[in-house]
Amino acid sequence: MVTFYLGTHQPAWLARGLGVPLLVSHRRLAERRTLPRATGTWALDSGGFTELSLHGRWRSDARSYVAAVRRYAEEIGNLAWAAPQDWMVEPHVRARTGLSLRTHQHRTVRNYLRLRELAPELPIIPVVQGEAVADYHRCADTYERHGIDLAALPLVGVGSVCRRQHSAEVEHIVRSLHTRGLRLHCFGVKTSGLARYGAVISSSDSAAWSFGGRYRPGCAPSHRTEANCLRYALAWHARLHRNLTHLPTSRSVPLPEDGLAAVDAARPSSPRRAGRARARTSRSRPPARPRERGAHEHPRERGVHR
Repeated sequence: MVTFYLGTHQPAWLARGLGVPLLVSHRRLAERRTLPRATGTWALDSGGFTELSLHGRWRSDARSYVAAVRRYAEEIGNLAWAAPQDWMVEPHVRARTGLSLRTHQHRTVRNYLRLRELAPELPIIPVVQGEAVADYHRCADTYERHGIDLAALPLVGVGSVCRRQHSAEVEHIVRSLHTRGLRLHCFGVKTSGLARYGAVISSSDSAAWSFGGRYRPGCAPSHRTEANCLRYALAWHARLHRNLTHLPTSRSVPLPEDGLAAVDAARPSSPRRAGRARARTSRSRPPARPRERGAHEHPRERGVHR
């Protein structure tokens, strides 16, 4: 069964003995003088999506990141794995960096190699980045050419799928990577995505509970909304966990013999129809702002980026 990490922007929850694995961003921990002692398993997100969206580059180098991860592993404890300083390839991120998709892939691989060189003892995982199926396999091939046997590693991250995680295209990507023998963590995948390909991944994460909780009145006088409510977050995770045991396998789309040829078929058949769908979404939701994969800035800290 897939392990589902509850994304949270509340590092103090690590010490609460919640009984669920947590995903916490480096951006939430980096400037803390004291750190909580984890009572359960957790994973570290590097906060790369926000970092690149806001600044167009990584402002800290690999040596500084290794020092931070080592501190978390020692002082917080129970760290299952940590994401690298990877480079997401969503179009608006590439527009911010001014770099090509392939350059983002090469920098992602190069960073993992550097982190591994500096701290082979830390549980930092590689992440494959791409847009189409062929991109992800090209990224995986680059790791292999540099001597990284991805199939021998306990976990490999799949990046840049969060905002299209429910699509047939992403299912083809994930299933094709699974056929390489990779144990996968998909960043930011919720029920709609898990219903398609949850059976072939090892883990995923989401903080969608907090985004949705912004639009629900608080359950207590001290809560204006449910965006920071522990009880609300745990109830959301419990519902999702129950759904994971009843995922309908019939919805899964079989991977064609040539997985690369499936990409074009998985794209919207009508650009006009896709445009109307995006327009409806933009009218029904507030404008998006930069978020970590699977996590987002605290509602009361809008405009304050650490």
